[in-house]
Amino acid sequence: MKIVQILPELNEGGVERGVVEFNRELVTLGHESIVISHGGKLVPQIRLGGGKYIDFDVCSKNPLTALFRIWSLKKILKTLQPDIVHVRSRVPAWLTYFANKSLRLKIVSTVHGFNSVNFYSAIMTKADTIICVSKSIKEYIQKHYQVAEKKITIVPRGIDLEFFNPKKRDEDFIATFKKEHNLQDKFVVTTVGRVTQLKDYETFIKAIALLQDRYPDVIALIVGGIREDKQEYFESLKKLIKEFGLQDRIIFAGSQAKINQIYLLSDVVVSSSKKPESFGRSVAEAIAMNKAVVATNHGGVKDIIQESINGYFFEIGDDKELAKKIILAKELKFNGYNYIRDNFSLEQMVEKTIGVYRSMI
Repeated sequence: MKIVQILPELNEGGVERGVVEFNRELVTLGHESIVISHGGKLVPQIRLGGGKYIDFDVCSKNPLTALFRIWSLKKILKTLQPDIVHVRSRVPAWLTYFANKSLRLKIVSTVHGFNSVNFYSAIMTKADTIICVSKSIKEYIQKHYQVAEKKITIVPRGIDLEFFNPKKRDEDFIATFKKEHNLQDKFVVTTVGRVTQLKDYETFIKAIALLQDRYPDVIALIVGGIREDKQEYFESLKKLIKEFGLQDRIIFAGSQAKINQIYLLSDVVVSSSKKPESFGRSVAEAIAMNKAVVATNHGGVKDIIQESINGYFFEIGDDKELAKKIILAKELKFNGYNYIRDNFSLEQMVEKTIGVYRSMI
């Protein structure tokens, strides 16, 4: 099959990483994979994975350029003649919807998040087949858009278990990272994600403040990039850290390529998002590395965490409950790798998605 995936950009994020991995797996299985986006730092990974990359502006929301971009995208798709076009965001979905009017190509959309309910977001339900990354997302679109059951397939995001394998320890990296950040013999609590208000790092920081008296060795890692438009929020977090006297306990580690090793050197992983996660990729990744996770009690993470077995839930913004659950999570022992392998592996995601494609052709 010839598959085209379209997304706004190929920068940091779970959707983007998923596209890169899926591109690689499609090629490995003998399919032709083409990715269309408007640039991004992960573009080289598409080519390294054997896929073809086309740089085209499927990102801008500017209505003045929309007609030209629809016409241009139509030309691209007419030339490619793919078996399936897979759209993964709203702007690409709208452009593809109009570009495909006369082409009549098979369109798949994946609903990756709890988008605001309106006409603009409804485009993700106009595809021939809709993939939802969790039960929560399926329930959400059925409630707000009355989508027929037969159009929807749940395909959880897949975790690359070659990369997220607890047996693959990079001792040199771990030793160097621990030395650089003074993590030797520390109780390391990690949260992963871009620095944005939706991640509610304020609650995370307050929970660490509550832990510091009982656990004088506690250190927190915030692992994720900081965009220019989030600098003001970043400064507000630094101010909060200073108010609690946590300057030596909270480390902003930035984006990390070896995030698997960051999980390994952590004792507990936290997901404190205010907005429900559509799936909870970092939660599944951490569990695959046999690390317990404490997460807010909503969204797709409820499909992943088994309470008291591989993690715990807490209510949004409740720093006291989060602190208590971090202490409990520290003591959990489990085989997370096998659990993720059996339920949320990349292999399963690829198999189910290709099954969706084949059912349409």
